[in-house]
Amino acid sequence: MGTQSAQPSEKHICAGLLAHVDAGKTTLSESMLYLAGAVRRMGRVDHGDTFLDTDDMERERGITIFSKQARLRWKNTELTLLDTPGHVDFSAEMERALWALDCAVLVISGTEGVQGHTRTLWKLLEQQDIPCILFVNKMDREGSDGNRVLAELKKDFGPGFVAFEKEGPADTEDLACCTEEMMEDYLETGQISESGIIAAIEKRKAFPVFFGSALRDQGVEELLKAIETYGPRPS
Repeated sequence: MGTQSAQPSEKHICAGLLAHVDAGKTTLSESMLYLAGAVRRMGRVDHGDTFLDTDDMERERGITIFSKQARLRWKNTELTLLDTPGHVDFSAEMERALWALDCAVLVISGTEGVQGHTRTLWKLLEQQDIPCILFVNKMDREGSDGNRVLAELKKDFGPGFVAFEKEGPADTEDLACCTEEMMEDYLETGQISESGIIAAIEKRKAFPVFFGSALRDQGVEELLKAIETYGPRPS
C-alpha cells in the first residue's frame, strides 16, 4: 500500500483588532470578512449597516462599544476576529478581550499617525506579550504619510517595525536587524526564512507594518496573507 502524504494541519488563530477611535478598525474588519467571503457585501460605519456593530447605540454613534467576534477562513487558516472598542470610554471592554488573543492587529490612521490611545494600547500589548501586526489605514486620503507613521512608531515604541509589501518585507536588511538569528540567515543566504520571521514576530522582536485603505480594500488581502503565513500557532 502506498503512503498518503500528510496534509498540512489547519491553523486556528484568534486575532484582535485594536485602534484609537476613528482609525478605521471596524471598516477593516468589514473588508477582511468581505474578501474572505464571509459576508456578501461590505457594510459601512457611516451607513450604520456594519456586520459587527449591531447594537443600536453603536450604529447611532458610529463607534464600537462591545467586543464582537466573527469567523472567517483564509487559505488553510480558520481566523476568529475580535473587533474591540477603540473609544477610551470603553477601554475595560477592550482589555477583557486581550486574554483570548493569539495576536493583535493594531490599526493606525495614515493621516493622524500615532495617537494617545495608540500608546495605551501598545503598552497593554507589551504587558500581555501579544505578537502584533500593524495596518496603517486611510492611505487613500489627502495628508496620509506612511513613512511619517513608520518613523513615529520607531520613535515612540522602539525598533522592530518593518514595512511589508505584497511579497513580504520591503527592506530585508531592516528585518534582519531585528534578531541575531535572522541576521545570520541573511548574511549566509541573502534571505530570511519564513520560520525565522514567525519566531521574531512571536517573540515581539519584529512587527510587520502594512499600508492601505480598508474602505477601498487596498492592502487588506496582504494583511490577511500575513496573518495566515506569519501568525503564531496557538500553543
